[in-house]
Amino acid sequence: MRAVGGLLIALGFLGGTTAGAAPAFAGAWNLPKGQGQAIVKYEDMRADQGFDPNGDRVDLSVERRDQTASVYAEYGLTDRLTLQFKGEWQRGRDSFVDFEGRGPVEIGARWQVWRDERSVVAVYGGYADGGEGRNAGYAPPGAGNADWEARLMAGRSMDRALGGLIQGGFVEAQVARRWRQGLPDEVRLDLTMGTRMNQDWTFMTQAFGGLTDGDGARWLSLETSVVRDFGDWSLQAGWRQSVAGRETPAAGGPVIGIWRRF
Repeated sequence: MRAVGGLLIALGFLGGTTAGAAPAFAGAWNLPKGQGQAIVKYEDMRADQGFDPNGDRVDLSVERRDQTASVYAEYGLTDRLTLQFKGEWQRGRDSFVDFEGRGPVEIGARWQVWRDERSVVAVYGGYADGGEGRNAGYAPPGAGNADWEARLMAGRSMDRALGGLIQGGFVEAQVARRWRQGLPDEVRLDLTMGTRMNQDWTFMTQAFGGLTDGDGARWLSLETSVVRDFGDWSLQAGWRQSVAGRETPAAGGPVIGIWRRF
């Protein structure tokens, strides 16, 4: 499944949590009041195998392909409250259907509950309106109407290490409960570790997992990417791969993002 999760899904890493400026990131750190960022991403996920109800890999009769172009934006209404928006346009095919259309559109807000020099805890609440595309990676296009999500996020920044070879970094965890109309309710868990190699380059490793209520779909995807900063702009390039699941495609493909802070 393509995990929106963090993505999926809450953005805004940094604002002085490590030495030097850091790239934009999906996480618990709020943007300062009056500051924002926008992200355009393209994902091209393909699968010739899937995970059956027992979690075993099986061949698909036709290659499945899911292409997604997304726009994400967030803005700091106050130093503790950040407004978020995300929309998608999708195109794909599998053994049953070819489709193209709007994906889910989500709006929400993130509240920073607590923060010190290194650590942060935040909560998020959001509403998503389903589109004609896949509103869940395990479901056919168009299934699912509206979702409500509550998410808890916690992160911690790190100092330089290895004699200055690593300039800094962070670790972060998110757990979410998603109540869905037309699809099973879900629990999601997202983990991220970022390593700042120098002033311009950051390496990120992420895991996106989740399961539906009952004995239904489950998924776990891993993503690695590098981020290159160019002033207020950043370019992200990486690869996401499904490594385990049930009733979901074993999909993998590139992820490319352009970030702009304002």
